[in-house]
Amino acid sequence: MDRQGGERTVLMYSRRTCGLCDEARAVLMRERSRTPFRFDEVFIDGDEALERDFGLRVPVVLIDGREQFEYTIHPGRLHGLLRR
Repeated sequence: MDRQGGERTVLMYSRRTCGLCDEARAVLMRERSRTPFRFDEVFIDGDEALERDFGLRVPVVLIDGREQFEYTIHPGRLHGLLRR
């Protein structure tokens, strides 16, 4: 678990052209406006290893290194996970 200074870390694997990724990013940014967390996004496009690992299974969201969401993010569940 990667929690520097008590702040959660959220990592999203996505593609540059992906409607579900855009929706997931919007949910994350809305939550980030009320719950602070570090956010990183990795685009899998063109990375053979990431393409193999994730394929069409994006977006995939990890919180503190643990996969929590795939395709869609439930805002209530996201809020609960970040407040633990």
